[in-house]
Amino acid sequence: MKGARWLSLCTLALSMCMGNAMAQDKHIDLKLATWLPPQHPLNPALQVWAEDIKKASGGSLGYALFPSEQLGKAFDHYDMARDGIADFAYVNPGYQPGRFPVIAGASMPFLFSNGKSGSAAIDAWYRQYAAKEMKDVHFCFAFVHDPGALHSHKKIVSPDEIRGMKIRPATSTVGQMVTLLGGTNVQSSAPEARDVLERRVADAITFPWGSLVLFGIDKVVKFHMDVPLYTTPFVWVMNQAKYDAMSAAQKKVIDAHCNTEWAEKVGAPWADFEFAGRGKLSAEPGHEVYKLTPGQLAAWHKAVAPVEAQWADGVRKSGYDPKSVLDSLKQTLSKYKAGF
Repeated sequence: MKGARWLSLCTLALSMCMGNAMAQDKHIDLKLATWLPPQHPLNPALQVWAEDIKKASGGSLGYALFPSEQLGKAFDHYDMARDGIADFAYVNPGYQPGRFPVIAGASMPFLFSNGKSGSAAIDAWYRQYAAKEMKDVHFCFAFVHDPGALHSHKKIVSPDEIRGMKIRPATSTVGQMVTLLGGTNVQSSAPEARDVLERRVADAITFPWGSLVLFGIDKVVKFHMDVPLYTTPFVWVMNQAKYDAMSAAQKKVIDAHCNTEWAEKVGAPWADFEFAGRGKLSAEPGHEVYKLTPGQLAAWHKAVAPVEAQWADGVRKSGYDPKSVLDSLKQTLSKYKAGF
């Protein structure tokens, strides 16, 4: 009994010492940057994540969220994290074609079936590559939105109809698909997309369903191909110097919030939001949400197959084996039941 009591007292004392050590850590306020509007479901999910960090750190790690490109343009968020303009930044790697060839593979057509388990899958897969491909920052986690589709000014059922069209692609890999099919890419960030379509600078866009409504793009495109064409991989990355300046206890808290479990927790509300957008558009007057026949879908699969070869070239030039990379992704998607 004495031994048990002594062990209990030692455990209590150690716990109190750790708590005191954490309480004595220098207070750090983290700047969290996103380029999405405040009402987008990713922002509150990131706030839940940050609140949990605040609690776990005993209040030594606070935060402030800066949505709507307040700290910089969407295209610049990776460099903002690298340079310390933001402590954490929400990054679409596809906004900088060719810079991140490995993760670009996750946006190849017809890979993901959903954004929930898909977020866990991409994070679990990409961790083996992130330290090298994104060496300028401290990688936290990766996630995806629920599969997006092609939305356009006119109804498109055949890949041949893309020829001559101007399309705003979601990622560099989707841009390769557009070029392969004879279309022209029009680059713009998500916040700029409605204007590009409204002015007819672009004829169509690849975009997730719920965000189409959120960004007001449903006001300018009326035809929606109901096929899980692609998804966009995102990363949540940290300024390395900020991480290095933290105490051991604070680093431990950050590490416990930069993992596959949190990737899915943060991605899930957004996945639900995007999935619900399909129903909203189906019920919206003047919109046509249409499915493809098995023959039409087979034609799309055949037409976009060469995108894999183009992606592989970029991966190979960066020192990776594309077959190994893609096989690993497909195996992970299967493991998490997130494959199409």
